Amino acid sequence: MSRNLSLPGIESEKMVERPSFEQIYMHLAWLMSQRSTCKRLNVGCVIVSPDYRKVIAVGYNGNATGLKNECDSSEPGKCGCIHAEENAVINCDVPRTTPKVVFCTHLPCKMCAKRLVNLGGVRKVYYDEDYRLREGLDVLRDAGIRYQRLSVPKTICLVTEKNGV
Repeated sequence: MSRNLSLPGIESEKMVERPSFEQIYMHLAWLMSQRSTCKRLNVGCVIVSPDYRKVIAVGYNGNATGLKNECDSSEPGKCGCIHAEENAVINCDVPRTTPKVVFCTHLPCKMCAKRLVNLGGVRKVYYDEDYRLREGLDVLRDAGIRYQRLSVPKTICLVTEKNGV
């Protein structure tokens, strides 16, 4: 679906189909993952309001603030990095009763799923990539939190008639 956009003082450009808010926030989670300092896996997490009008918190995996930006170990599961979901929960400053939707680049591990449960108000969790351990899905299901895999292209490109890019 294409349409013309006319704004005062801005040349009209042809737009491609608009992405959904779910796609936009999953892309934001991937962008946040680029800040990760983990050598094994870069993960991002975004917590938003259910009407998609507010970003409530963001997180990515890495070492604690002020420590070296590196893993403690190269062994899977023992790298010492704080998980993206955990950092987003730490950064979340709204009450437990505030409804929330979570976007994760990867399926949350069991402990991060439990943290999302304890955060309160989480209505749904979207994830893009599977995680090597799938117990997180059981935790979310048992807590009554809906979840859905949402895959998005890993590249973002804005297309306009003017620049053809």
